[in-house]
Amino acid sequence: MPQTTGEFTVNLVPQTDREIPGLGRMTIDKQFTGGLEGSSQGQMISATTDVKGSAVYSAIERVTGTLEGKKGSFILQHTGIMDRGNPSLTVNIVRDSGTDELKGISGSLVIRMEDGKHYYDMDYTISED
Repeated sequence: MPQTTGEFTVNLVPQTDREIPGLGRMTIDKQFTGGLEGSSQGQMISATTDVKGSAVYSAIERVTGTLEGKKGSFILQHTGIMDRGNPSLTVNIVRDSGTDELKGISGSLVIRMEDGKHYYDMDYTISED
């Protein structure tokens, strides 16, 4: 399975048009460099609990750009859980969401934080069917 890696910056903007205690909503704007060159826009919803270190979030973002020389877009789906300080994060490329030269893409993405910077490692395939 092909893999690519790189760095990204993220800007999260809280949406306050309708506040619900314990729940949050944000817009996402990212810029990717490396094997994936492009940007994404999306939305995140989150919830906190009364237990310190426990929370959850889900997000969906559309990535548009060039992946190892192939142009198009695809959708990422995030599920993040913090269980009393123990994090778990799954980020999947939504099957059948690819466009143009990325049609048929599927796979997953791992997010790493190092020295205050965000990095990604992406495993993917692009099928012909």
